[in-house]
Order: sequence, then structure tokens, then C-alpha cells
Amino acid sequence: MAAFEYSALTQQGKTEKGVLEADSSRQVSQKLKEQSLIPLEINEIHRNRRTQGHRNQLLQRGLSKSQLAILTRQLATMLRSGSPVESALSAVLKQTQKRTVKTILTAIRARVREGYTLASAMDEFPAVFPKLYRATVAAGEQSSKLDFVLERLADHVEQSQELRSKILLALIYPVVLILVALLVTIVLLTYVVPKVVQVFDNIDQALPGITLLLIAISHFLQNYGVYLGLSMVLSILVFNLLNRNERFKYGWHGLLLKVPGIAHLIKGINTAVFARTFSILMSSGVNALEAMKISSSVMNNQVMKKAVEVAAERVREGSSISSALEQSRCFPAITLYLIASGESSGNLVEMLEHAADSQEKEFSTITSVILGLFEPLLIVTMGGVVLFIVIAILLPIFKLNQLVGV
Repeated sequence: MAAFEYSALTQQGKTEKGVLEADSSRQVSQKLKEQSLIPLEINEIHRNRRTQGHRNQLLQRGLSKSQLAILTRQLATMLRSGSPVESALSAVLKQTQKRTVKTILTAIRARVREGYTLASAMDEFPAVFPKLYRATVAAGEQSSKLDFVLERLADHVEQSQELRSKILLALIYPVVLILVALLVTIVLLTYVVPKVVQVFDNIDQALPGITLLLIAISHFLQNYGVYLGLSMVLSILVFNLLNRNERFKYGWHGLLLKVPGIAHLIKGINTAVFARTFSILMSSGVNALEAMKISSSVMNNQVMKKAVEVAAERVREGSSISSALEQSRCFPAITLYLIASGESSGNLVEMLEHAADSQEKEFSTITSVILGLFEPLLIVTMGGVVLFIVIAILLPIFKLNQLVGV
């Protein structure tokens, strides 16, 4: 049986949408007619079908991290209670209220009923279930530890979401402050300052250099501010376009790894993602080489990703994991030490967990310090800008008062 997504018209003239399992679209149509529904559109849920409706295309965009984590944990709970995979899918299907999740689960259950493994059924939705997820599920099925594997996957998805949230918060806060500061400065220079400096138009005395500089900046923003803003937007668009090119992206990521401070953060966060993913895969029964390749695919920095791929080839040739990674010079010394310790003691999974925890804690500490320093630094900077404007305006007034007094 296959899963079909349908759109039908009720007797009241309303459109009803849902998912049904059947052997063919004709059977779905017959089921709908038995329910006094008029079929409008019926599409099989399959990633390779080009005749899918618009909503099926939307389905391939995936689920949110929180939805995926909840779905995974529910499946793990049902399997741990002793339920077969098909029964676990049916139970979770009854519990969920999200239509997208229902559609995905119905399609997966239909494939499982046809004799496919859970991992093979999930292959139909690569945008929903990443390569790491599917490889781990496949390893869990082979080792008969699917419930344990799904529990680890749920933890991993939740931790990934938490880490992503930390990164976004670390970026959003300073960006918002900078934008507000720039907006205030632009308003002062383009609207407030021009009205104030009009007072100096009839003064025969030479204006101080700081005042002339303020007037020049104000005139420039008034005359060319729009063009400056458009050029900045255009530069961002061009950069995003160039960043789609693999060679440019690789070069840009390599450049970031050479910038002091930024390089340390990038290495730390990518190392944490790599170590956490590697640990999940190894504990699920995936062999080291395959685990390294899959772990590299979840890394954002292309240079570090390539370094792991090269390291995997060295491991294939007989090198240890720690020495192969060390040759890339991309990974922190503490992580390499923990991996080497895990290899020598036969406890690599635990050491990888420690490495991931260490890098994530360090990242959180560094970002907290940066954010703690950023706000007062921005306040001081804005105070300096306001002070510059005030001095530039008051100096000519003081000089004029001195002349009048004489």
C-alpha cells in the first residue's frame, strides 16, 4: 500500500484535506466517495514524483527541530514499550495534531507495511530526515537497538536546536543594537544637524575644523546616503550569490579561520558539532569511517569539513583518528587529546561526548563575555558620537559669544 494526499469537497461545499493509505489513487477516490466526499486532487506521497501537488513540495522542506525531536522521542518511547515499528508509527500518528507530521508518518507506515525497513522508508523524505538521522536509524535496526538509538537521536536534535538558538541569540542581540545605533546616528546627522548648523550660515568667522567635518558628513549622507545604502544592500546580495560557488565559499571559510578571535569560535562550534555527531553514530554501531564522513556533512565550515574527509582517508590507510585530524591543524588541542585518549582506552564514544561538552561550554562562556562587553562598548561609542556632534555645534557658538563680548 502507498500513502496518498487528497483534497476533496464536502456536501457543505467546503474543502477537506487529508491522507489515506491505499493501493492506488482509484481506491482512494472510491474511499472518498464512500464518505460522501467529491475528490478534487489525489497525489501519492513520494519524493521522486514530479506530479505532486504544491503541498507535497512544501512537505519536502522538512520539519522544525522541535517537531523532529518530539516525533523521535515518541517513537523511541513506543518501541521501548515493546511495540513493533508499524504499531509505534500508528500510535504516534494518532497522537500528533500536525498535518505535515501526519502526512509523513502515514507515508512511512505505508512503506513499512510493504516490507521496507524504517530507515529505507525515511529515505523517501531526505529533507525531513537528514543523512545522519537515517544512517543512525539504519544502524539501530541492524543492531536491534532502535529504541536506544532513537532516544539518543532525540537528545541530539534537542541539543542541536539549543546550540543553534544560542548562536542566533548571540548574533541577533548585537546586530539589533548596531542597527539601532546606526539609525539614531543617521537621524541625527541627516535631520537634526542640518537644522542646527543653519545658524552658522550668516557667521563671517571661519568655523572650527570639527564643525566643518560634521557639516561635510551631514551633507554627504543627505546627498549620497541613499546610494550608500543601496550599494551596501547590493554588496550583500552579490556576496550571497558568490557564496553559492563552492570555490568562493571554501576560500571565504578559509579566510575566516585566519581571523583572530573569530577563528577560535568557528573552530570550537564546528568541533562540537563534529564530536557530538561522531559520538552518536559510533554509539549506534556505525563504523568509524562512515561515521566520520557523515559527521563532516553536518559541519558548516567547508575547510574543516574537507579536513575531516581527508582525515577519514588517512584513517582508511591505517592512521589513528586523532593523528589524522591533527594534521589538518583545524581542531583544538584538547579535542585531539580526548580523542587520542579514547582510542587508547577503547572508550572513544565517551571521550567524544566530553570533547563536544567542552567546546559547547567554551563557546557559551566566550559569547557571554563578548555580549557582556559589547553593550557597554556600544554605549560608550554612541556617547562618543553624540559628544562629537555636541562639541562640533557648541564650539562656533562659544567663539561667537567671545567675539560679542569683546
